[in-house]
Amino acid sequence: MSELKVPYGRRCWAEVDLSQIVRNYRLYRDSMKVKKEVMCVVKANAYGHGDVQVSLALEKAGCARFAVSNVEEAVRLRTGGVRGEILILGYTPVSEAKLLTANCITQTLTDEDYARALAEAADGEIRCHWALDTGMRRIGLNADHPQSVLRTILSTPAPLKVTGLFTHLCAADSPWDEESAAFTRAQQEKAWQVYSLVRAAGKKYVAFHELNSAGGLFYPEDRSSFSRLGIILYGLKPDRGNELPAGIRPALSLKCAVSMVKDIHPGDTVGYGRTFRADRDMRVATLPVGYADGLNRGLSGKGCVLIRGQKAPILGRVCMDQTMVDVSHIPGVAREDEAVLLGRSGALSQTADDLAETLDTIGYEIVCGISPRVRRVYFTDSENKQ
Repeated sequence: MSELKVPYGRRCWAEVDLSQIVRNYRLYRDSMKVKKEVMCVVKANAYGHGDVQVSLALEKAGCARFAVSNVEEAVRLRTGGVRGEILILGYTPVSEAKLLTANCITQTLTDEDYARALAEAADGEIRCHWALDTGMRRIGLNADHPQSVLRTILSTPAPLKVTGLFTHLCAADSPWDEESAAFTRAQQEKAWQVYSLVRAAGKKYVAFHELNSAGGLFYPEDRSSFSRLGIILYGLKPDRGNELPAGIRPALSLKCAVSMVKDIHPGDTVGYGRTFRADRDMRVATLPVGYADGLNRGLSGKGCVLIRGQKAPILGRVCMDQTMVDVSHIPGVAREDEAVLLGRSGALSQTADDLAETLDTIGYEIVCGISPRVRRVYFTDSENKQ
């Protein structure tokens, strides 16, 4: 087969460069003006990249802290061999409290009622971080009332052991906007005021963290125990207007095989609803990928893929499992040629941030939307793709 033909014998797959993820981790850590330890956020299957594989590679590179969304994700990491701290950033049903103890998992406490219920359901010590609501109004104790928050934290019922406090900077990705910047700095100060009270009350060994990916870059300060690195770990931007440190690049490519090439003629229509009508003779390639794989249906008629180093526009509607593209201008396209949805083909590249701009969304949604049925293929600089 020529080098254009697809590997693995697969219809659709994602290639994940673990070396690039490790580079992104190190480049981010080294670029922070205030040097901090990094907690890597690997929730949502590491933003679609594969949580166990990514976490093990990062742990080998020195990362000792990980964050996930829920107890299922946390247990999967632990049983997959991850040894470092695992913090659940969201809610765990109290019926699952035993899993927290059995797997040495740290749980976020969202409010006083939840803390009491979790303590009653526990069968041993559970390490916990209290969430502080500094303005996002999502979860946590209302930091607008620091003395009340202090009383709640100090009265955390046994067997819950408070080992951390944190908040989330919900507008840190827009540092150019004066209102957002002022709001973010106010969030930092509210969180720090609570933490200062906790320390003054004798809780000297409680961690404090409020820097997310954007916060660590644009709002550096030396009070946070560590920075939580999320989207930038995967080489994508918190906001399309952000500039990332040099060398940080996307670690995932999404590809598929061309399954069929056919000629169509003036008046022929393509796809569901017949939304595309040919006005000339055309050559059309069918791709075995659709919205069930993570190719957003919003790209119908306005997105493209890359084939043989050129753009192939999507024709008509993206189907559940297949998509048609125009290859009239690309010589020699044949069955089993590689089509790149995310990644590089020749001199051209297309990132999740690029697709997000077309769809008026964020890169997070693009990579998180890649279906579990899409095989992930992992490799490092020194290994073949496998």
